[in-house]
Amino acid sequence: MSTQKINTRNIVLVLMILAAIALRFVSYEYKTLSNFTPVGAVALFGGAYFTDKWKAYLVVLLALFISDIGINYLYTSKLVFWYSGSAWVYLTFALMVFIGTLIKKVNVTNVAIASLVSVCVHWLIIDLPWIYGTLYAHNLSGYGQSLVAAIPFEKNMLLADVFYCAVLFGGFEFAQNKYTILRSKKQLAV
Repeated sequence: MSTQKINTRNIVLVLMILAAIALRFVSYEYKTLSNFTPVGAVALFGGAYFTDKWKAYLVVLLALFISDIGINYLYTSKLVFWYSGSAWVYLTFALMVFIGTLIKKVNVTNVAIASLVSVCVHWLIIDLPWIYGTLYAHNLSGYGQSLVAAIPFEKNMLLADVFYCAVLFGGFEFAQNKYTILRSKKQLAV
């Protein structure tokens, strides 16, 4: 595969991810869209389409990190680069990228299953009660309360994944069918 083909494919993937990540700022402006963001879909998308998987982790986590700085500034009027729960957040999204790498054949069923699994991973990890202080007791009961309280947010995340996965995966599949330069070496061999 030529360098031009690799660069074009990667550039398109990066641009799609950056465009989607920019939409995170919509949920800041419209509170009813809390957690209706493209980050889960972006993680799955990057994991599924980058042929060099390290690029998926790098691009997705870097885009998330940079947009977090902007989002945190909007909420706090301070440049916040790292906070107490950051490691858990980035671990969760790294796991979502990994789930995306497991999508070997892009179709509605596989992407839907990956979305559901990634939202469950997010829900089970991010709502551990000791991550964000003393809002919930640091025991099984507090964890249960945290999980229940998070249901509306996770529902929004699942709906966002459905929407943004349809846009990202559907858009890139359409583009690959139209422009062979976007296809991977494996796809061209078939």
